[in-house]
Amino acid sequence: MERTAVRSSHVRSVGYAGGILEVEFHNGSVYQYRGVPVHVYTRLVSAPSKGTYLDRAVKGIYAYSRVR
Repeated sequence: MERTAVRSSHVRSVGYAGGILEVEFHNGSVYQYRGVPVHVYTRLVSAPSKGTYLDRAVKGIYAYSRVR
């Protein structure tokens, strides 16, 4: 999946396709979250703190798997 770089102290890049949100962290790990509505992705990209938004609106809400 193609990802876009973001300015964040925790998140390096994010991508979205077909309800899957892919997040790459600065430590090199990549996670895919399934069933994520597009508005969650757009709010993540525009959030002042990507890590805080991810913690509040994605983690623990959507099923995920570690890709790398």
